[in-house]
Amino acid sequence: MSIAIAAECGIPFTFDYKELAERVIEHCLRREKFPYEAEISLTITDDEGIRSLNSTYRGIDASTDVLSFPLLSYDTPGDFDFLMNEPEDDFNPDTGEALLGDIVISADHVLAQASEYGHSEEREFAFLIVHSMLHLFGYDHIEEADAAQMQKRQRMLLEELGILRD
Repeated sequence: MSIAIAAECGIPFTFDYKELAERVIEHCLRREKFPYEAEISLTITDDEGIRSLNSTYRGIDASTDVLSFPLLSYDTPGDFDFLMNEPEDDFNPDTGEALLGDIVISADHVLAQASEYGHSEEREFAFLIVHSMLHLFGYDHIEEADAAQMQKRQRMLLEELGILRD
């Protein structure tokens, strides 16, 4: 597994965000039973950087907390069987790792939302990674039933990691 972590802004966190990101991503992969080694990119930016991406890729000229860019197309969320018959384009030709996708998190939003929701910055950062990983696994929250399923999985993954609301 390879996790590329990049910072496009000054990182204001007082915790080891790289260690936490790797631990959360590895747990999500293991718990969701992703059957391949995976390649994931995590970029931490500020509100201006994420606003620009949100505008470019979603047509929404506003900052947000997290953006997910899945590179795989699912028929059913969390069902990875389709990869057995997929073209080689879904895998890095040099490493053989499945190209799972990209996560972009706004450090500004992590700080603001941790304060707003009354929990730690670590918890907010971990939550955004879990949320985004589920998107990379094909889950979404557009329909009410899908949102309920995603929220349940988020809660379960964070509880298993021992990352709870304060």
